Amino acid sequence: MRIVKTIAIILLVAFVGIQFIPTERNQSSIVPATDFMRVNNVPETIQKKLQVSCYDCHSNNTQYPWYNKIQPAAWFLEDHIKEGKAELNFSEWDSLSNRRKKSKLRSIIKQIESGEMPLYSYTLIHKDAIFTKEEVVEMNKFITQLKDSL
Repeated sequence: MRIVKTIAIILLVAFVGIQFIPTERNQSSIVPATDFMRVNNVPETIQKKLQVSCYDCHSNNTQYPWYNKIQPAAWFLEDHIKEGKAELNFSEWDSLSNRRKKSKLRSIIKQIESGEMPLYSYTLIHKDAIFTKEEVVEMNKFITQLKDSL
């Protein structure tokens, strides 16, 4: 019984200790001129859906949930945000070439239609990020028109 108590104390101290290891915050009060929403004539319904479903991981400004300061959840979030921004950063949209933009737009359509995005782990907490069938059709139509105009 003594060994179990010792292990529990060590785990508690380790858990408390990791709370002091900082993570990077992905927040900016500035919407750059290169942002997807500023560069394109995005309808309001599409803007809202992109903000709710995509921008937390794919922009320079994340709206963090309540658990973002608890380790190891904060590390998990930080990793997802870094990976998301490396793949597509809506805040830096206009810095991409037209060829790259078309490729990203095709990928957006494919991943939303297949249900790959938003990630299941994200939609567990953010139910409003889930695309309805109608929203998928509307998003597909807008993204296709945008892709064809490039």
